[in-house]
Parts: sequence; structure tokens; C-alpha cells
Amino acid sequence: MADVSVIGAGSWGTALAVLLHRNGHKVTVWSIMENEIEMLRTEHEHKEKLPGVKLPEDMIFTTDLKAAVQNKEILVLAVPSPYTRSTAKSMSPYVDGKQIIVNVAKGIEENTLLTLSEIIEEEIPQAQVAVLSGPSHAEEVGRGIPTTIVVGAKKKKTAEYLQNIFMNEVFRVYISPDVLGIELGAALKNVVALAAGIADGLGYGDNTKAALITRGITEIARLGTVMGGRWETFSGLTGIGDLIVTCASMHSRNRRAGILIGKGYSMEEAMAEVKMVVEGVYSAKAAMGLAEKYHVQLPIIEQVNEVLFQGKSAAEAVGSLMLRDKKIENPLIPWEEKEEV
Repeated sequence: MADVSVIGAGSWGTALAVLLHRNGHKVTVWSIMENEIEMLRTEHEHKEKLPGVKLPEDMIFTTDLKAAVQNKEILVLAVPSPYTRSTAKSMSPYVDGKQIIVNVAKGIEENTLLTLSEIIEEEIPQAQVAVLSGPSHAEEVGRGIPTTIVVGAKKKKTAEYLQNIFMNEVFRVYISPDVLGIELGAALKNVVALAAGIADGLGYGDNTKAALITRGITEIARLGTVMGGRWETFSGLTGIGDLIVTCASMHSRNRRAGILIGKGYSMEEAMAEVKMVVEGVYSAKAAMGLAEKYHVQLPIIEQVNEVLFQGKSAAEAVGSLMLRDKKIENPLIPWEEKEEV
């Protein structure tokens, strides 16, 4: 049995706390919000973000960050990506070099273009940092619906340890050394999911969704491999797998926000309606910053940025994508016949 703290009591943090408790671990859940912790203590259910999933009586809930962090073996960092740096900075004085921090949020910091694990390593240099990602809606994990996911870590020993901590008969865990590829796939798929939602909001169909998913993973892999991620990662659970589930499901806050934008809501109105952090909005500008830094074309993500931040209509953005210059789908596949002179 491990002594684990989940830092962040949103839907994903709460679902993972339930999973870890089912696996026999001692679990503490921390939130900065006293009213949220009081609700979890008294109701043993997150009524707003994970209704219907009951929390065990012996789970510990606290707003005391020092108590939540000190002497714990594993710290699952589950705050929304915009708060990763500030939370990590607050945690740092209480973290020793033996603890493992598992980041489960998804995003890229806009002003630095750092991944979340890079931010954690910057703020808590003494920590061992790993990531957990894949096609895994909190609403389904909390209910014990079969799910597969990936733990990424620089050391195989760390990844295998965490694989044993999280894995059970309904939560299958794979391991990978490609931490960068995992995090890029996780962050960028949220931006493509916004595009998929926008298409749904415009009333488009399955053909459009399939195009966005397949061309979207091409964009993610194009940037990710240039940055040092592995193609195999983008073709796996944390790439195409996570993209499919996020583009197709109404559990996805990014898709839901996109649907509203496609129907004419502003970005601010859509985020207010969803009532949860829409991480694709925060990653969209960062993705374009990375595209410029590494000289990579990301046409879908570029159009999402224009809709979100430059006032472009959703329908006009689709037209811009459809009428781009003619392209070969995969320029690496050679033509058999010789070109005529």
C-alpha cells in the first residue's frame, strides 16, 4: 500500500483518488477551496464535477498543502494546467527527493512554451516527475469503465512502479520513456477537439469529424517529432487514442466549448457555459508559438486561434481550411512511374 496525495479535487483528480483507493492505497485529496473540501467531507461525492461517484469514508480531504505533501510517497498533481506552476511553487518547500510527482493535467504554458512536467521540474528540481495520460474521461474512470492509459517517466523503474500503483482489472496501464511526446499529444489534442466541436456546432457531419481527427494527428505528430517526440507515441494511446475520444465524446469540455463556439458563442461565453477549465483555449496560443519556433505548419490549430482570438467566424475558418493550396497527403510515399520530361 502506498501513501498517495491527489493535489486538485476536480473531476479527474477525484476519479483518480477513487481508483487509487480501490487499489488499496491510502489517499488524501487536497483542494485550495474550503467549500469544495467541505462538500467532499460531508457528501462524499463531488456533486458538481463527478456526480454519482461515491467517495470512501476513510479518504482524507484537506486544504492544508503541507499536510497533503509531506511524507507522501506519490503526489498526483491534478490541478488545471494554468495553475500548475503556482501550485508546484507552493508545494516545493514540502517535497523531498524521494517523492514521485505524477502530472495528470494537459497543457503547454503560453509565455514559456514549456510542457507541464518541465514547469514542475523547474519549480521543484528535487522531485522525480512522471506523467499519466491517454483516452480517459473522469466520468468513466470514476465508474470503473474499462480504460487504457500510459505512464511516462525518464526511468523505467519509476514507470514500472507507477504502473503497479495505478493498474487494475479495469484500468490498464502501459509505460513509455517518451514523456515529451506524451505531453505534446495530450495538450495539442485539446486544440483539435475544439475544432471538432466547432464543426459539430456548425452542423457538419461524420466526414468532417474524420477529416479533423486524421489531419489533426498529422499536425500534432509533425510538430511533436520535430521537437523530439516519437512518431510511435503519436500513433498510440496518448496521440490518436486521446484525440479520438476527445473529439467524439460529450464528456470532453473542449468539444463542448467548440460546439457552443460553432453555434455563435464567443470564447468567453462558451467557457462560462461549460463551467470547467477548457484547456485547449490555453494551449492554442502556445501551440502557435511552438509552430513559429520550430517552423512547422499547423493549419487546423492556426484557424482555431483565429476563431478564438481574432474574431474570425467558424464557417469562414472551415472555408480557409478547405481552400488551402493543393497538397499530397503523404509526400514520403513515392510515385512508381517516372515523371515525363
